[in-house]
Amino acid sequence: MQVPQPQSHTPTRGNAFSRWLGRSILAMMGWRIEGQLPNVNRCVVIGAPHTSNWDFVVGMSAMLALSVRASWMGKHQIFIWPVKYIWHFLGGIPTFRDKHLGAVAQRVALFQERESLYLGITPEGTRERVDQWKSGFYHIADQAGVPIFPVSFDYDKKVFYLGELFYPTGDVEADIAQLRQYYQQFAACYPEKAG
Repeated sequence: MQVPQPQSHTPTRGNAFSRWLGRSILAMMGWRIEGQLPNVNRCVVIGAPHTSNWDFVVGMSAMLALSVRASWMGKHQIFIWPVKYIWHFLGGIPTFRDKHLGAVAQRVALFQERESLYLGITPEGTRERVDQWKSGFYHIADQAGVPIFPVSFDYDKKVFYLGELFYPTGDVEADIAQLRQYYQQFAACYPEKAG
């Protein structure tokens, strides 16, 4: 399976085995990757349409196949022994809702602390149908001064697409509407749940 190569500023991780594992899982499932990785060391990665737990499997397999070091945040309750080691290996970062910082501020702080970070977020915030996206991903990118990198799951074509970088303009509603319009071309695992 041919996959795009990381750029000079793309955060990377893994080895020949992890690349083989990611590519093998995608190939067994009939998936391929199209597009190019951006040449930036920090961005908010948004993955949509998000309607199934299979999105996580496809996304993590693509991350391994591409040798990209990406992170995602999950409730701290899922980071329990022994699976916490798997979550950390796959880029998981526990989030604590009882902290004095809100969710956006916690994620902006991550960008301030790290020289390189690809932070993955699903803009729908759930696998269920939503009429509008949550705007947290946008505020994180805007406040951290980083671009948004759209990636998408197309279940009809079985393609994991790497989109073009999107730079927030400060017009939240117009920018999110433009991103949602971009995602209309991709088929969700469960189209009736796509938002």
